[in-house]
Amino acid sequence: MKIIKVLGTGCANCKNTLKLIEEVAKARGVEIQLEKVEDLKQIMTSGVMSTPGVVIDDKVVHAGGVPSREKVEGWF
Repeated sequence: MKIIKVLGTGCANCKNTLKLIEEVAKARGVEIQLEKVEDLKQIMTSGVMSTPGVVIDDKVVHAGGVPSREKVEGWF
């Protein structure tokens, strides 16, 4: 199971990123643990300076803007 964290303060792009990841994981039949991180200190500690950020298994894979569907599919 992949542990995926979406880093952001709750903006529309962060919400859209969460939804997109959930949709792609479900479509691919991949079981994930999805977490939303809104604490600014935690976000900055991860090195993400532009949100939304996406962290998979403790590795930053995306920062800034909603990732493309193709990019998210590549994570699975």
